[in-house]
Amino acid sequence: MAGEGDLVDGGLRIGGRERGFTLRPPRAAPGDRPVPLVLVLHGNNPDGSGGRMMREWTTFDAQADRRGFAIAYPDGHQGCWADGRGVTTADEAGVDDVAFLTAIVDWSAERYGTSPDRTVVAGISNGAFMAHRLALEASARVAVMAAVAGQLPAALLGVRPAHAVSAMLIHGTADTLSPIDGGYSRRRGPDGEPRGRTLSLRETAGHWRAIDRCPPGPGETHTTELSSRTTAEAGAGGTRVVAWTVFGGGHTWPGMPVPPEWDEPVTGEFDAAEEICRFAEPLLASADARRL
Repeated sequence: MAGEGDLVDGGLRIGGRERGFTLRPPRAAPGDRPVPLVLVLHGNNPDGSGGRMMREWTTFDAQADRRGFAIAYPDGHQGCWADGRGVTTADEAGVDDVAFLTAIVDWSAERYGTSPDRTVVAGISNGAFMAHRLALEASARVAVMAAVAGQLPAALLGVRPAHAVSAMLIHGTADTLSPIDGGYSRRRGPDGEPRGRTLSLRETAGHWRAIDRCPPGPGETHTTELSSRTTAEAGAGGTRVVAWTVFGGGHTWPGMPVPPEWDEPVTGEFDAAEEICRFAEPLLASADARRL
């Protein structure tokens, strides 16, 4: 384990593989409440620098400082996550990313006193799909999940978590890589068959509302010129589900510019990292309080 300034480089051996992550311990956390760990998951990034990219690209460090959160930026296996769709290199290699990410939660709790059952997991694209999987399969650890440009993998529909998890779902109507209406991965099977189906934003929100036992209906909607946000409240343990549609938004992280060669539109209406942390802060209930 090596540290540089306010960062700690960590390593864990999971399933016979060496896995790495960078963690930023909490700063000035209030002593009267548990401190969450936020796991920030990158999209498919074959050069292996996804964790560093997410730290540089988003404002999670600044958001954490304001709230006294700890932040971890893990690196996927060969730049990707075993998100359950069966189409990534990590999935095909049988990587257990749920074990890896929960091990980071335990590692942080041991060393920095973060709360192991109030984790926030946020991701984009392949990292968003993985956030769904972690929230479903490790619901005792994850209090809040946030998925940007990545809806629920259909292969996970049968997973029944034992705890409610608040969910923020952000998706653009002009996303060409992961369409808001759902569909299949671009990676076909050996005979050209479609694989890796994901649900639409509407279906994904409905699934999380059902899991969380929210009252019937999608909830209340607030619409601006640039987006529409529908919030369902009063789920088990006080959980909430937000479906945020970005009009004209692409396969991008709201609030952060993209390189000119990335031909996907991005909105500047809000900063996704800021909104995710603001959403999560009042929803950090213990596993006991969220038990279904």
